[in-house]
Amino acid sequence: MLFTDVIRKKRDGRELSQEEIEFFVAGLADNSIPAEQVSALAMAIFLNSMSASEAGALTMAMSRSGTVLDWSGEQLNGPVVDKHSTGGVGDKVSFMLAPIVAACGCFVPMISGRGLGHTGGTTDKVESIPGYKSMPDFSLFRKVVKSAGCAIIGQTADLAPADRRFYAIRDITGTVESIPLITASILSKKIAAGLDGLVMDVKVGSGAFMPTYEKSRELALSIIATAKTAGLKTHAVLTDMNEALGTTAGNALEIAESVDYLTNRKREQRLDAVVKCLCSEMLVLTGREDSREEAANKVEHSIASGSAAEVFNRMVAELGGPADFVASHKKYLPVARVKVPVFAESKGFLSAVNAFAVGNAIIELGGGRRELGQKLDLSVGFSEIAAIGTFVDREVPLATVHAATADRAEHAAALLRRACTISPTEPKERPVVYDIIGAD
Repeated sequence: MLFTDVIRKKRDGRELSQEEIEFFVAGLADNSIPAEQVSALAMAIFLNSMSASEAGALTMAMSRSGTVLDWSGEQLNGPVVDKHSTGGVGDKVSFMLAPIVAACGCFVPMISGRGLGHTGGTTDKVESIPGYKSMPDFSLFRKVVKSAGCAIIGQTADLAPADRRFYAIRDITGTVESIPLITASILSKKIAAGLDGLVMDVKVGSGAFMPTYEKSRELALSIIATAKTAGLKTHAVLTDMNEALGTTAGNALEIAESVDYLTNRKREQRLDAVVKCLCSEMLVLTGREDSREEAANKVEHSIASGSAAEVFNRMVAELGGPADFVASHKKYLPVARVKVPVFAESKGFLSAVNAFAVGNAIIELGGGRRELGQKLDLSVGFSEIAAIGTFVDREVPLATVHAATADRAEHAAALLRRACTISPTEPKERPVVYDIIGAD
């Protein structure tokens, strides 16, 4: 089979056969198909989409391209469940959610990705913690999940390797925002992880890959339907991404905010709502709790009692990080050399934010990738980010920028100002959680 024929077929809008898709996935996994041809097919799929059967075949082929985990031999005394976000700006939910759900009796083997396009990557963020093994072997991964209740790691070379390569190529070729490709990428990893259940956090808004509610719902339904064919019970929660989630955006800064949340130092309202909703849905999905109300109470107790923070600290320590990380995280996380407040050019209410532009500003600071394999500056980003509805003036900044140099800080500050709309009137409130799909 000639791969150029496969490219031409999809370029012309025709449906690929299972044999052609499996040929493509095999070539992805063993690198026999060069990146240029992978990019060409990715663009053809982006422009012409895929049918449900094509997306399903791609998902299953990529899930079988490497190791498929089976947790039955571990004799775990609770369900194996995970959450996946479609990505956003300041989305650090995983670092709170995994230990909270583990403290509530579930096991969370979270295999995450690196930054994709304008969005930050969970794997990049956790690498802000010195010594943390983000790419452990499966033996250590299994051990930490069983002992701590959760483990947040990056996608290893053994797990869905075809997706790992495809994901990286899509990131730098402008082919990220494709519903069938997003569906296959997410589910191939989750199916290979051997889950009992999955809750999707599908973002809606200017910082999401699917900016409209309609497209986000379409993606959620695609994921739920494809997961059902693989026997993976999945719910989806549609959440707002019209501004950064929480008060920070940037790798180490988000880890610090996550620790503050788990230790009850500070819980930003929107972030708190998203974390609690997703955690509660995971407990209901797995049958650990009968109702969302009971689940929410259990989630709150795990935070207030400190048990979730203990789980997080145990996970960090068992994966090679500092044993006192939660108590002393400020001395371990990297700090940018330049830190300056960013003020709006006029006073008024912050009425809108182009979150996509904020994510790109972090890339300009060196906190996200322009090209494959780029080394990141994990210390940079924004903190003390003003929420939409805040009255900003010469005393109240839009945010504080953290940068390697004064020039980079000034450039990022200009980008942030352009991303923000200031109005004389206070904007209307909008929901943080739009919908929950697949619960019936």
